Amino acid sequence: MPVLIYGPEYQRYDLGARHPFSPSRAEMTLDLIRELGLDVEMLEPEAATTDELCRFHDPDYVAAVGALSGGDSVENPERFGLGTADNPVVRGMDEGARQFVGGTLTGSRLILNEEEARVLQLGGGLHHAARSNASGFCIYNDLVIAINELVDAGKHVAYLDIDAHHCDGVQRAFYTSEYVMTISFHESPEFLFPGTGWVHELGRGMGRGHHLNIPLEPFTGGGSYLDVFDRVVGRALAWFRPDVLVVQAGADGHEADPLADLMLISSDYEQLYRRIVELADQYASGRLLVTLGGGYAFDAVARVWAMLALVLWDQPIPERVPEPWRRKWEPVLGRDGSATMHDPPIEPSAKRDEVAIHNRQTVGYLFDAVAGLWL
Repeated sequence: MPVLIYGPEYQRYDLGARHPFSPSRAEMTLDLIRELGLDVEMLEPEAATTDELCRFHDPDYVAAVGALSGGDSVENPERFGLGTADNPVVRGMDEGARQFVGGTLTGSRLILNEEEARVLQLGGGLHHAARSNASGFCIYNDLVIAINELVDAGKHVAYLDIDAHHCDGVQRAFYTSEYVMTISFHESPEFLFPGTGWVHELGRGMGRGHHLNIPLEPFTGGGSYLDVFDRVVGRALAWFRPDVLVVQAGADGHEADPLADLMLISSDYEQLYRRIVELADQYASGRLLVTLGGGYAFDAVARVWAMLALVLWDQPIPERVPEPWRRKWEPVLGRDGSATMHDPPIEPSAKRDEVAIHNRQTVGYLFDAVAGLWL
């Protein structure tokens, strides 16, 4: 059986009452998973140590985060990407971020030790954080640290990112590595933070051809998304032959999300998750580590991430959202929270067809670029 990693200390990663990266998202999801009757083994992780953080992050940066988190002053915190609207300075941010890193590290170690094959880390996915600075709601890059753990053990790791925002921090960390492939589906950087993730970003040196970016047009719907996903991922994994598949499962591609302009609905996510499980089974001997990420429409992310758990545990998706859960979370959801697990379908449009054609052309450009590198 898979294992779910989560601890109450995750709630300390709270960037403020009005900040979109709310810890309530994971809490709501876990509550919904339980209300749906899914019997999960839950493992509470240890916080990452400073030594573990400094396997990727600069020690001066880690020290600055710790000081600010404890209420001490640091000269010019903006040089570390802290004290900004995206990454405000808040008490406890160091402890909460260490818990996220510890959770994703725990998942990688469970897989390395062959204790588990499928792991759902109900947090983390902080894919923007860089070596010496915070960025895009992300303080410590749990993904890079966990992938390094796998690589140091001799594993080849395929990293798949379905967040609406490009995984710039992860890509940069492994841009010259032959042991890590990154595959990112995200809204075009022409329109969305962080402004990276173009097709020509293929890696450098031994990592050339190991970084695949599929920048999607705004208003990409589920049909086009799944079409380009099918055209890219299996082919890439068949060439790379990973030992482990690590997935950042941000849900901000949902059509209700306030921070992005993709148009996926819950049924698209269900199909996407089923494809990911099949790909892990086919190309990575079933070894699959999944984290959360972005996703800021509370009603949507709770349902979508609960579906992720159900798919990982090979359970069917029920039709209805449990009424006790809806009543409990009505102060957060409002009275418009969905009564069904799945969203109503979106009507097709001529614009959506144009977007699909453009996305398919992007895939063509990508494979033209890597053709000579994959010989």
